[in-house]
Amino acid sequence: MIPVILSGGSGTRLWPVSRVKMPKQFCDLFDNSLQNLSLERAEKLGTPLILTNQELKSLTEQNIKKMNSKAQALYEPMAQNTAPAIAYLCRYLELNGKNQEVISIFPSDHLIENETTFLSVIEQATEEAKKGFVVTLGIKPTFPSTGYGYIQLESQKLNAPHKVLRFLEKPALSAATHFVKSGTYFWNAGIFVFKVATMIELFKNLAPNIWKTAETIVNSDFLVSQPYTTETNTKKIDNKNLKNIYNQFPNISIDYAIMEKLSPDKLKCIPCDIGWSDVGSWDAVSSLFKSPHTDFLPVEVMSSNNYIHGLKQKIYATIGIHNLIIVDTADALLISQKGLTQEVKTAVDLLKKENHKAVREHIFEDRPWGRYEVLREENSFKSKVIHVLSQQQLSYQSHNHREEHWIITQGSGEITLNEEIIPINRGSYIKIPQQAKHRIKNTGTGILEFVEVQLGDYLGEDDIIRYQDEYQRE
Repeated sequence: MIPVILSGGSGTRLWPVSRVKMPKQFCDLFDNSLQNLSLERAEKLGTPLILTNQELKSLTEQNIKKMNSKAQALYEPMAQNTAPAIAYLCRYLELNGKNQEVISIFPSDHLIENETTFLSVIEQATEEAKKGFVVTLGIKPTFPSTGYGYIQLESQKLNAPHKVLRFLEKPALSAATHFVKSGTYFWNAGIFVFKVATMIELFKNLAPNIWKTAETIVNSDFLVSQPYTTETNTKKIDNKNLKNIYNQFPNISIDYAIMEKLSPDKLKCIPCDIGWSDVGSWDAVSSLFKSPHTDFLPVEVMSSNNYIHGLKQKIYATIGIHNLIIVDTADALLISQKGLTQEVKTAVDLLKKENHKAVREHIFEDRPWGRYEVLREENSFKSKVIHVLSQQQLSYQSHNHREEHWIITQGSGEITLNEEIIPINRGSYIKIPQQAKHRIKNTGTGILEFVEVQLGDYLGEDDIIRYQDEYQRE
């Protein structure tokens, strides 16, 4: 069994915590991130393979390393729908002699509370997959959801494989209410189990245009890596051929391309009650976790049934408000009535039209070497606090449009400035002139922290020329 975690989503509906560069599966919405929980769960089935897009490479590999996992990552050159992603995955496994392997597909942003039952159901699904079936999991509905697709089965018996009668798209409330009462309709969780060779044959027969495109990918095209260390670099992601191939794929889900076209003798569903949630909205988060995992102080006066996801060490005083969801981040605040948070996507779409950077990124960003946070930004200057992890270093780089001033506030290390190596520790100051080649390295065992002040006529993150980079970035 090869457990595959699909981890390429952007999590728009959980904005402003979730952003394009920090999607919801990596966010600590509660005691742990959904990505970490998915990885821990998958490791009980085999060595996980994470399928994601290259923009999330740094986050993915930091997470694998932090979890001390043996997982491997397979990167798409750009975000795509699930049918092209699974075709890309199957082509990779085919070329690496894994045709007869059974694989399971799990979205990374799902929460599963009853793990014992889940693992038992996957074991059953694996046995069915070995016989040539594609197996999907049906989730016993707990309310008449209009936000999920449904699967109609011939039986309501749980934890056993059944024939699928039909797939249904997101229904109206009246239909959803009927589905829940009938007992034979289950939520489509997007969890699949199948043999690689089985899926390849289905692509050839049911979506030949997708597979013909996938077949043009050769082994040298694949973007594959394992956690980087200071000794071993990952494969450089720069493959124009693969990007060109990916542009030829249609934008279609695996449900539309394959699952809904399958004959009953090829498809089975195991209905189950595993405490599943796709954590797809702030309403879902608030129902799952009444008190968010955040160290802030709520002060409520004549207020009730509110959910606040706040910043650490900040006071939130509410007076006379009820049934609200309040989500606060350093650069954006969301206030919504409960029951309406599906409309967060509409708000994000309006921000996209304005090309607002809050859609894509936070004021902080995780990098392979550590993290930075923007303290203040104006037209002619920007200040940051930067953390460099132990034994890590930034790329050897220069900037055409700005000079930088660094003050070391914690830790020790060395700065390379135009080939000169300068030792540094707490209190050290250095000026980086415009166009000077420079880098900083943490030679200690703890965090190296410094404050950076940038001065110049352009302060974008893309004003960078890299001469050497341990993490193979451009």
